[in-house]
Amino acid sequence: MREFGYQRASDVAGAVALLGADPDARFLGGGTNLVDLMKTGVERPSRLVDVRELPLDRIESTQDGGLRIGATVTNSDLAAHAEVRRRYPALVQAVLAGASGQLRNMATVGGNLLQRTRCGYFGDVTKPCNKRVPGSGCPAIEGDHRNHAILGASRHCVAVHPSDMGVALTAFDAVISYETTEGSGELPLCDFYLPVGDTPHLETALPPGALITGVTLPSAPVAARSRYRKVRERASYAFAIGSIAAALDVRDGVVSDVRLAFGAVASRPWRARAAERALTGARADGESFAAAADAELAAAEPLIHNGYKVTLMRNLVVAVLSELLEEASR
Repeated sequence: MREFGYQRASDVAGAVALLGADPDARFLGGGTNLVDLMKTGVERPSRLVDVRELPLDRIESTQDGGLRIGATVTNSDLAAHAEVRRRYPALVQAVLAGASGQLRNMATVGGNLLQRTRCGYFGDVTKPCNKRVPGSGCPAIEGDHRNHAILGASRHCVAVHPSDMGVALTAFDAVISYETTEGSGELPLCDFYLPVGDTPHLETALPPGALITGVTLPSAPVAARSRYRKVRERASYAFAIGSIAAALDVRDGVVSDVRLAFGAVASRPWRARAAERALTGARADGESFAAAADAELAAAEPLIHNGYKVTLMRNLVVAVLSELLEEASR
């Protein structure tokens, strides 16, 4: 591991100033992803700016009935919060599905959204990778890509984003707040992650040196009846091969509101807007759920060994929406 400096920030402005003065520095939250990448040589920061003690660890209600979640709130505290559990159960389920209890105790909300892909080629500095070394190639396309992207990928990168939490936040229109030396700003989560295109090394739309300060969830009554389902190759401590965050509101047998987001199928949490459009105003039944899934997955471009994800995601849409429909009819 490369030698690095360490400094603990005492306030937000100070943290941002430290990174502004040293572009090779990185913010340190829980370190559950960054430190691993430092050990393998993928990340080589000159300095770590510890932000864990900044006053960003609260969860508060907003005036419109939503929630504001501080960036240093731990995953464990987020999953245990009474209002999060009541208003956004799918978010709680996503957090609990994401890692072991020990990791949840350390990992932060801001860090979770900034975690990088778990693609094996990205994590191995002896292999080429366009995300790590632009222009070096993407060996996953012809190599091991069974768990890689079927939506929104490019010939430059087919890696997927690993966050479970991000999938649920995407479904409920979360907004990211950040601070820079130039002032504060906001980004809807749907615009936070950049399309892969020919620049997979550019992952987010955050300005250089920006510090995530919080995430705001707008009021979403439909989210009170929501669910997160994660499919993985073993029962615990594994990243998803496919996941879904879903919420459903049905009135007189017709879908009046629906939220859908997919995980482990693209370089970012994937908001299934085509499926949502197909379902809104449609009869709430298995046939409509399957047609909506097909509308979304029509854009899928699977590789030789990951075509199973198309069937997997179709089945997940039908199964989870059917469960929510049954729950609503009780």
